[in-house]
Amino acid sequence: MDSQDRVTQKLADFAKLWLAHDGLWFQVVEEKYGLDAAIELDKAAWFQFSPIEAKRIMTRLGIEEGGGLQALVKALPERLYAELNEQEIIEAGEKRVVFVMKSCRVQEARRRRKLAPFPCKEVGIVEYSRFASTIDPRIRTKCLRCPPDDYKGEFWCAWEFTEE
Repeated sequence: MDSQDRVTQKLADFAKLWLAHDGLWFQVVEEKYGLDAAIELDKAAWFQFSPIEAKRIMTRLGIEEGGGLQALVKALPERLYAELNEQEIIEAGEKRVVFVMKSCRVQEARRRRKLAPFPCKEVGIVEYSRFASTIDPRIRTKCLRCPPDDYKGEFWCAWEFTEE
């Protein structure tokens, strides 16, 4: 295994560890305070984390704030989730971008355990809105589909980004 392969493997492992910690944190909060409280606290955490992640990606890629949808298209594949989930930008125009999560490590694990999908829509709205608006405050985010919405087999969630 060459040096680049080790770096790639290490990054994937770090992403898995990050997600495992996030999931365990959520489960502990849910067990102690209930699902609604866990979702509210998760939203609060993503409200703070998403801009941090966006700013670090922007710095790494040399993206200036206000870069519009083109900057968002460059930044989305750089998120930690990209190391874990199959995601795709299925539309990238001047005024509209549609991003889908084709496979989701969290949802797939729940399906294997015969559990209902995790209802991540509320959290996702905070997460994606804050990420996109950090890149450019003119970007608006709309959830097209996300659990608890029905899974139709093609993708777990879909997000539309438009620029005002």
